[in-house]
Amino acid sequence: MQDWNRTWYTANPDLTQCFQNTVLVWVPCIYLWLLAPFYCLHLYCHDRGHIQMSCLCSAKMVLGFLLASFGFVEFFYILLERSQDIQHHMVFLLSPIIRSMTVILAMCIIQLERIRGCRSSIFLFLFWVLAVVCALVPLRAKIQLAMDEVSRTSAPFNHQPTDSVRMCISQKPSSGERFTAKTTVSLVFNLLQNPCPVKDASFLSKILFWWFTGLVVKGYRNPLEAGDLWTLREEDRSQKIISDLEQDWTAECAKLQKQEKALASGVALGSRLPEQAQLLRKLQKEQSSGFFLLRTLARKFGPYFLTGTLCIIFHDAFMFAIPQVLSLLLDFMRDEDAPLWKGYFYATLMFLLSCLQSLFNHQYMYTCFTVGMRVKTAVMGLVYRKSLVINSSARRTCTVGEIVNLVSADTQKLMDFVVYFNAVWLAPIEIALCLFFLWQQLGPSALAGIATVILIFPLNGFIAKKRSKLQVKIQMKFMDGRIRLMNEILNGIKILKFYAWEKAFLEQVLGYREKELKALKKSQILYSISIASFNSSSFLIAFAMFGVYVMLDDKNVLDAQKVFVSMALINILKTPLSQLPFAISTTLQVGCISSPSLIEEIIFTVHSLTIEKRNQQQNKRFEAYRKIHFFVDRISVSVPRGSLVAVVGHVGSGKSSLLSAMLGETEKRSGQVTVKGSVAYVPQQAWIQNATVQDNIIFGREKLKTWYHRVLEACALLPDLDILPAGDATEIGEKGLNLSGGQKQRVSLARAVYRKADVYLLDDPLSAVDAHVGQHIFDKVIGPKGVLRDKTRILVTHGMSFLPQADLILVLVDGEITESGSYQELLSHHGAFADFIHTFASTERKESAIQRGEETFQTLNMEPVSETDQEQVPEDLGKLTEVDKARTGRVRLDMYKKYFKTIGLAIIIPIVFLYAFQQGASLAYNYWLSKWADDPVVNGTQIDTDLKLTVFGALGFVQGVAIFGTTVAISICGIIASRHLHMDLLNNVLHSPMSFFESTPSGNLLNRFAKEIDAIDCMVPEGLKMMLSYVFKLMEVCIIVLMATPFAAVIILPLAFLYAFVQSFYVATSCQLRRLEAVSRSPIYTHFNETVQGASVIRAFGEQSRFILQANERVDFNQTSYFPRFVATRWLAVNLEFVGNGVVLAAAILSVMGKSTLSPGIVGLAVSHSLQVTGILSWIVRSWTDVENNIVSVERVNEYADTPKEASWSIESSSLPQAWPQNGTIEFQDYGLQYRKGLELALKGITLHIHEREKVGIVGRTGAGKSSLALGIFRILEAAKGKIFIDGVDIADIGLHDLRSRITIIPQDPVLFSGSLRMNLDPFDTYTDEEVWSSLELAHLKNFVSNLPDKLNHECTEGGENLSLGQRQLVCLARALLRKTKILVLDEATAAVDLETDTLIQSTIRTQFEDCTVLTIAHRLNTIMDYTRVIVMDRGHISEMDSPANLISQRGQFYRMCREAGLV
Repeated sequence: MQDWNRTWYTANPDLTQCFQNTVLVWVPCIYLWLLAPFYCLHLYCHDRGHIQMSCLCSAKMVLGFLLASFGFVEFFYILLERSQDIQHHMVFLLSPIIRSMTVILAMCIIQLERIRGCRSSIFLFLFWVLAVVCALVPLRAKIQLAMDEVSRTSAPFNHQPTDSVRMCISQKPSSGERFTAKTTVSLVFNLLQNPCPVKDASFLSKILFWWFTGLVVKGYRNPLEAGDLWTLREEDRSQKIISDLEQDWTAECAKLQKQEKALASGVALGSRLPEQAQLLRKLQKEQSSGFFLLRTLARKFGPYFLTGTLCIIFHDAFMFAIPQVLSLLLDFMRDEDAPLWKGYFYATLMFLLSCLQSLFNHQYMYTCFTVGMRVKTAVMGLVYRKSLVINSSARRTCTVGEIVNLVSADTQKLMDFVVYFNAVWLAPIEIALCLFFLWQQLGPSALAGIATVILIFPLNGFIAKKRSKLQVKIQMKFMDGRIRLMNEILNGIKILKFYAWEKAFLEQVLGYREKELKALKKSQILYSISIASFNSSSFLIAFAMFGVYVMLDDKNVLDAQKVFVSMALINILKTPLSQLPFAISTTLQVGCISSPSLIEEIIFTVHSLTIEKRNQQQNKRFEAYRKIHFFVDRISVSVPRGSLVAVVGHVGSGKSSLLSAMLGETEKRSGQVTVKGSVAYVPQQAWIQNATVQDNIIFGREKLKTWYHRVLEACALLPDLDILPAGDATEIGEKGLNLSGGQKQRVSLARAVYRKADVYLLDDPLSAVDAHVGQHIFDKVIGPKGVLRDKTRILVTHGMSFLPQADLILVLVDGEITESGSYQELLSHHGAFADFIHTFASTERKESAIQRGEETFQTLNMEPVSETDQEQVPEDLGKLTEVDKARTGRVRLDMYKKYFKTIGLAIIIPIVFLYAFQQGASLAYNYWLSKWADDPVVNGTQIDTDLKLTVFGALGFVQGVAIFGTTVAISICGIIASRHLHMDLLNNVLHSPMSFFESTPSGNLLNRFAKEIDAIDCMVPEGLKMMLSYVFKLMEVCIIVLMATPFAAVIILPLAFLYAFVQSFYVATSCQLRRLEAVSRSPIYTHFNETVQGASVIRAFGEQSRFILQANERVDFNQTSYFPRFVATRWLAVNLEFVGNGVVLAAAILSVMGKSTLSPGIVGLAVSHSLQVTGILSWIVRSWTDVENNIVSVERVNEYADTPKEASWSIESSSLPQAWPQNGTIEFQDYGLQYRKGLELALKGITLHIHEREKVGIVGRTGAGKSSLALGIFRILEAAKGKIFIDGVDIADIGLHDLRSRITIIPQDPVLFSGSLRMNLDPFDTYTDEEVWSSLELAHLKNFVSNLPDKLNHECTEGGENLSLGQRQLVCLARALLRKTKILVLDEATAAVDLETDTLIQSTIRTQFEDCTVLTIAHRLNTIMDYTRVIVMDRGHISEMDSPANLISQRGQFYRMCREAGLV
């Protein structure tokens, strides 16, 4: 059937007529008929909806049946005209019938696909390709025949081409069908505004990523915006991924628990003890090491990942076929008698194999990144869900900063693991295959190559291990510390500014940063050794093998075939050698150090908070609860429905812990809590979301206008809404930054009241509000006549005036209930409570509270805000928070200038020369090798092999040294630049005014300090290294190809233009996608941050599902820009590698054409180097894009350089005396202040003189401008008009730190930072231990601190959460006592402490600050009744000012406030 003399050993190859009429016809037919039943079954099982018949589809069906009819025509023609041939060859008659029946089957399958909603058919595509390829040979034969017999026109020629032409035409309807499927869109996609086109794309479009071209073109024309991106596919959405994964996770958990239980019982019975014990240990190890999570992820994403694995196996097969074809091509070049067509055949075959290799490689990468994206979504979702149920003891071990780092950095490691996992097992196989083929070329000398690999491999492995240890254990530790500290700085920025502590914290951050950079430097030097050994590995292996080969025997000759096929194999060998250590270290990092164990530690206890709460019983019991350092011990109490329970006790007695116990927030040691009905919770420190006032109050519920208005009125919020720029549509900054403490607390209370819950847990909600507002809220909300009168209310309070109206009072002392009962019962017991009441009740208010329950609330303007007014608010009026915006267009040249300027030109120029030198050495040793290969063989040997080997070795060694030099130099440059940029960012942020922090979410800032700085640290230098090395490598390849075949310039130049064209399209789109992805990442961190801090509130309100939904939306929004970003890379790589493969084809075909003039050595050099072009081109663009994408980080870090800054911290020329202020006099001259430009003045024309040692109380309702006075004195806000003089010095003329460090404030929100207690009191280490202890004693904290195990070195957790709010307030008092300045401002400082502690604080202030000027912003009017003067503020003006006695006698506003507080 097949004649090789006719097919191969000839100058004019052809296939036999028999082969053409049998095998070539039957192969596609057999393929279709054999696989059609299985494909139809697949279609039957996967119905995707009906697709309507289109005109194109109808036309295609007609064309198909016409093609089928040609077969029948041919059948009858042969039957009638050529009956004598049929007797000899029955096959002539059968072939047309078989082909026609097969085409009819294909048409039927097309219809079945349409009915079952299949848009893209790989099955039919392969059939048509096979049919066309098989028809091309007979077509060529027919054309040849026609050319040979032009003069004669015979009947056979007239009909036989239909065979091949039909198959060619048949391809058209096929591809048409694949694309026409786009015309009909299924119901599912009608629901989506902008569906991803990959679903509708044809098979060809999918493998070449043409479906992505539309977005690239759009991005090239105009910068992409979020609205241009496609919606996520269903299978990529958070909801789908996590719901499926949670099922698997739950099943895995149940299975593991079952196994552990069975094992535990088996061990208890003593059956098969050693085996069982080992298995139990194995299970525990598996669970702890993180493989448990990986196993669950593998079960969910494994099947899809395996399709990618199949692609990489095919890629490897084609990759190893290319050197074999190169060997045949070089053999052809050496054989003078070989026909030219063989050369062209080898050149074309090499081109096709290169193309197939590219296609399979990028399909694999696409699969990996898709799986990686889904894994990232899954892990972020699980971590988020865990952060919602994380309890207080877990919060100590896992801070907000660590969770943010977990979702940013560690999920990235899991994605790397997905990409590199296959390299762990595939790389050793690839290495073994390379060595096998090398053995075929060079015999036992290949063992020298193995020995070199064995030497290089442990070195790279050791370096990878060292780097991994440096990165994970040291660098990541310092990075975590730095991010955690930055998070705390951003949360407590107001305190830092009040105390002028920025420098101390700046030094701490820089301390972490220096340690981080030191570890990074070591890591980069190790990496440079690794890079140098890797880039020199091809030379070292070649040097070892060729050296041993020529030394073993003089008869061993290095010809072009041996040299360049070996070099091609060595280049293949480099990839697995480089991937293996990285893959192993990534797997190790994921497996045991970094992600899963930490993620699992967070996720695994996902059910840790399932306390038996919200059960059926009506009462509540709880015993032995513990929260950090507070104990609630041996408590039993039951509360009837609808009663008001007051919980009282000293600071730190366990009041908040009691409420936490009821919420199930604390660690239970014994007993139980049961709560009937829904719960609403008001925490002691109000948790406010970064949303509008209305959103904070309705908190996910539907807005009921009447009820909403009633809640606002009851919570005294209506006057505040008049003040806010957009009423209840005003956006509140992060953590309620633009609200006063009282407003925050009332919004928090309004949220609870609006909920209409059954049980209300109120943790001292009245402490932060003014006395008269507190009374109003108690009367209208909490008390017996309030809106919650029918609800069960548990109120923690320090206000004695509310106690007579409570149904039950619980007195807590050191975590135990010492007394309980009604107010009268407790008084009649004459216990500690009764003594306490007699001491303090008279100072706070008269006991006429009950009679005055109905008294009108005169000072509040209760006019309802009309609906129409509300609706006419301009959209941006209440806008505060600035959304992280993506810049558009290419990165400005200024950014590159800024980056390189920080490095310095003196270092950059030598680096470029070093690169040129390095590539020159590489070119020299390669050219030397080709000359060696072309050396004539004399008597079976080559001359001067020793000299040639020495020169070859010297050139390679020089190149290795140069590589090490360049990589180290660039790494150090990167560190220099990132140090400068981080320092600038930190300085810019810390020098920003408070208004900047109010309008910038901390997530945006944390994102800059975490992800963007990380990119500048590692990614930018990495990209620069790669880009420079590949650009110079490309120049080397072009020089070599042009040296061999100068005519290649004609092809290389157009390819270069095509390359530049494709690259420009890609870079514009990719850069914008990177920006959009970075911008959409910030809201995830902000949301995580907010959720962790408000987890107890979210849980109490049962709003977890809504917050999970919000988190899903944010993650999905981020992935909508991440998905096209990695597809863009694949689109580019596939298109560019076809350009690169064009260079391979050009080099090979031109070499064949110039066979007579070219030596095999130079051809081998040119073709083996051109094979590297595909990789080089895609790496250049990828590295260039990486640089451009990551330079965006420089751009984003630099954004804050242009934002407004505060005045300078200190003025060097200032002649301020060291002891200033000596007297403490304060003078306001027509002083005005506004919060932001465009808003009305918060203080208007304040003129006031405060004398030395004067004690001044400042009162007024919330929003009257009390705190604004303090902000003005500290220059937190600069004066809009007028001046403030302290001791005759205009405070506007001195440095901010000079001012703020000389006056003291005890702020409203007591903020502590993680670190020792001593650091929190004295961050600059200015004072001695004795002075610190003395201040603690005066602040009534000495006993508490001396009982702590570490005393002053006691570690405070993030935000000081392991101290009660009252204790934190006392720490702030201790700070003030330590500084002991002439001016002291108390901003509602005793709001969170009980009356007894308040009295102690007031007496301390009176005695210790006797010779100081004291300004007190007061809520409890009794604290300022003995002050020299009282200032009453109202809407930014001073409405009254005189001594308390005079003001009362004037019967003005102050008198009314005192009367409401029961003081007159």
